[in-house]
Amino acid sequence: MAENRIGVAIIGPGNIGTDLMYKILKRSRNMELRLMIGRREGSDGLRIARELGVETSTKGVESVLDRDDILIVFDATLAREHMIHAPLLEKAGKIAVDLTPAAVGPYVMPVVNLDEHIDKPNLNLITCGGQATIPIVHAISRVVPTSYAEIVATIASKSAGQGTRQSIDEFTQTTAKGVVQIGGARKGKAIILLNPSEPPMIMNNTIYALVDEIDKDIEDKITASVLQMVKDVQDFVPGYRLKIPPSYDGKKVIVMVEVEGSGDFLPVYSGNLDIETCAALAVGEKIAAYRMGLQSGHPAIQEVVS
Repeated sequence: MAENRIGVAIIGPGNIGTDLMYKILKRSRNMELRLMIGRREGSDGLRIARELGVETSTKGVESVLDRDDILIVFDATLAREHMIHAPLLEKAGKIAVDLTPAAVGPYVMPVVNLDEHIDKPNLNLITCGGQATIPIVHAISRVVPTSYAEIVATIASKSAGQGTRQSIDEFTQTTAKGVVQIGGARKGKAIILLNPSEPPMIMNNTIYALVDEIDKDIEDKITASVLQMVKDVQDFVPGYRLKIPPSYDGKKVIVMVEVEGSGDFLPVYSGNLDIETCAALAVGEKIAAYRMGLQSGHPAIQEVVS
């Protein structure tokens, strides 16, 4: 056990939880994965965790509440389950990083507002569509007031597992709220499309924004802001790419981005899941660095390893 790293656990050994496990084990500098929690002893995720030397449990959230060696808990279950887990984890003094659309804690995006919420007990990663598109809305609205923004996330049907399908309603509601609260638009809407094409397509996202004013100077500033945001997201999501740069139709701004997965556990077409686990890794790394700084008497937030 690495005493100089923060102990973490994952609840939910499905596709997202398993992919996050690989990322933590392969890339984390500040965290040590000490427990994978599921329901069925024979589940693939728990089997893989044991094969990789990670302790497992089928006792649910209760298995982590009394663990003094675990501070951060990643919840990769369902929105309705996180609603149950959240108060229990907070009472036990754990920091919850929520990969469901439950939205118990503040919405967090690594490149936009993480520093504002670094000491909160529960942080919500919105949705995969939110992580892919809201930074672009924010890049536009930080240049010019934006009255409306709409995002359309198109993902491969094969990359939409049971959890994603059961949380579709929460996905659209939570993402739309994030477009407003973090993106900065006065009104927002979110749409998700499951594409059954073969071979499976990688995640594509279209962002429409209606700005209050426009001229050549504003267009240039929006384009520069979007290009910078893409680079910032690429620091922790290597497969994040600008597919179509900002185009302008009067006061309407249109941008398209695509997300190719890292291939850690999931297929590369599962960029929708990869961007969520990449965001979780980045958030966890920064929280852990912050906590280690507090423990050592230096509360400055350290840089996250990209």
